[in-house]
Amino acid sequence: MRLKAGLRPSLGLAAALLLTGAAPGTAQVEQYAVREGLNLNSFTRSGPVAAHVVLRSGRQPRLLVAFPAGNSGTALWFEPLAKDAEWRIEGAPRPITQRDAKGRPLHGVRFVATIDAERLVPHQAVLSSIRVIRDYQALGKAPASVLTAPRLTGDGIRWSRARLDGAAGYDLAINVIGGRVAGGAILAGRDGRIRLAVTAVTGETPLSPRGGTDLLNDKAQADPGARNALTFLSYAEKYLAGSWRFDTYFGRDTLMSVRLLMPALQPAAVETGLESVLTRLSAQGEVAHEEDIGEFAILDHQRTDGTLSDAPVYNYNMVDSDYMLAPVARAWLLDDPRGRARAQAFLAQRIGGETMGARLVRNLRFVLRQAAPFARDPVAAHLVALKPGMDAGEWRDSNDGLAGGRLPYDVNAVLIPAALDSAAALHASGLLRPYLAAGDPAAFTQARAVADVWRAKAPPLFDVTLSAAEARRAVSDYARTVGVPDAPALAAIGAQPVRFPAIALDAQGRPIPVQNSDPGFALLFEEPSAEALEVMTASLIDAFPAGLRIGAGMLVANPAFAGAGIQRKFSPNAYHGTVIWSWQQALVAAGLARQLDRKDLPAKVRHRIARAQSCLWDGIEKTRSVQSSELWSWRYADGHYQVVPFGAAGADVDESNAAQLWSTVYLALRRPAGPAIACTGG
Repeated sequence: MRLKAGLRPSLGLAAALLLTGAAPGTAQVEQYAVREGLNLNSFTRSGPVAAHVVLRSGRQPRLLVAFPAGNSGTALWFEPLAKDAEWRIEGAPRPITQRDAKGRPLHGVRFVATIDAERLVPHQAVLSSIRVIRDYQALGKAPASVLTAPRLTGDGIRWSRARLDGAAGYDLAINVIGGRVAGGAILAGRDGRIRLAVTAVTGETPLSPRGGTDLLNDKAQADPGARNALTFLSYAEKYLAGSWRFDTYFGRDTLMSVRLLMPALQPAAVETGLESVLTRLSAQGEVAHEEDIGEFAILDHQRTDGTLSDAPVYNYNMVDSDYMLAPVARAWLLDDPRGRARAQAFLAQRIGGETMGARLVRNLRFVLRQAAPFARDPVAAHLVALKPGMDAGEWRDSNDGLAGGRLPYDVNAVLIPAALDSAAALHASGLLRPYLAAGDPAAFTQARAVADVWRAKAPPLFDVTLSAAEARRAVSDYARTVGVPDAPALAAIGAQPVRFPAIALDAQGRPIPVQNSDPGFALLFEEPSAEALEVMTASLIDAFPAGLRIGAGMLVANPAFAGAGIQRKFSPNAYHGTVIWSWQQALVAAGLARQLDRKDLPAKVRHRIARAQSCLWDGIEKTRSVQSSELWSWRYADGHYQVVPFGAAGADVDESNAAQLWSTVYLALRRPAGPAIACTGG
């Protein structure tokens, strides 16, 4: 598919989406641009070139180009300025291929950028893996072996080097075409601006781009922003989790994106996602969270075995992805007629001498083994915990994302029983028969009974219940602390106790009372009882800080009912704090639609689900301008909540990706038609 032309408003700024016609006989050039907060993002894809230019404005300018090839990049940080300065790009970056001194191809982009600063002093350039660049951005440190000194070139500055193993490496050249170089600094011209011609290239092996009708079917929404982002992140080998910071495979992101996008994806595009996950399984059947490739893999091997191997290294630290694979595989291989027709052939495919079916069975065995202790003795101590020494282990994978919890709600209350049910269904279908070992049938036959134990016994361990008086007091105190009105929230609290599932249990098995969006997993993968649905939908309907509904979207966490220490960790500046993640809104939207398809729910509960759906879609439609981004924050000013780009404030712990894979899933979602149901009221 071509990245489309048009205009996309973003936080009050128009972001042009450009489609540049190629010269005769050359490949079509796909380009679009998005400005969000301090970052000007420009995406280019053409043949072997895929590049994301990120120019960061403000008092600490940065110039960065990320490449999906080898998850590599070139970045240059400048010394702090006395006042804010803004970057601009003239036209669109031009894809180029050049040769290094040994004649090896380097692919990248050339562009002209201007900044309204009197003086720029390069502080540090890093040419390496995006993982190295990401670490430098966060910590200000990089391995000495990957750093290279600048070379003055008369009218510019250049950094270049080979990869650590001697393979084709990276090159960043800046020529000053407006201003001059003096004493290692770049000085503005007479107009007070600096104008730079920038060339950034990588020698890493390009990926095979996928797009157009090879990617999406005619059911996909005509959302140009989401289509552009998904196209840039889609390749025949794998999907990228997000750019610029996650320009490679992430297991959880792939699985959730494939599941939510499934109705809009072509069959081969669905199977690319499943295959990428299955080929990276551990010997025990765990799903790989992230891969270290290119130069970051070389750095890994240097530390562990002293070699310069670039063989990928996989990270298995996350525990949630292990239980996502089975429900997503079931959704394709059994529940979708297109996938069911292709299931046998897909499972029979071989990679590295092993079939996809054998790999899937390996994961299902792992699920059954992990679930067995709790099924025998359903106490908190037998739930699945984060791995030893890890502060994170599921999608809230920042250090404070679970408020110090060890036993996550989403994994234990939803994903494990869903994975067990899926294992039972896949076994009953007969699809797995060619790949089973002697002891498998007996274990798989018990999977549904094991799921029933988990479904009955695990969720109650996470229940949080507060009296109406306690809830009102907590809401008023917290609203005062964060500077938001409490009247809408207090109006939502009636005479009944307030109930919600804890975000996690601590090491002693005690619920941590942070309201959260993770019941969305239950809405998508499970069939909760009518009573459970009333509890789940309350947080979607009730106004913050009694619930998650805020004028800037649906929050992923609300710490109003926790202590002051936890509340400080869940600020609007925290990566998994009181912020809005685009894909979590989509997860809940898909889940609510699924629940409304059920025929066994009372009319009262169906009406409540429809109200929650209306509340959610109101928020989604208010935030269309940032929908393809990873996450965003908010501020309360002038009597209402306003969207704030995450990473624009100095207190924000990180910055948001402008293109995020699982934020494109609205291509498979639409607001339900029919009479509008008021979000508030009865």
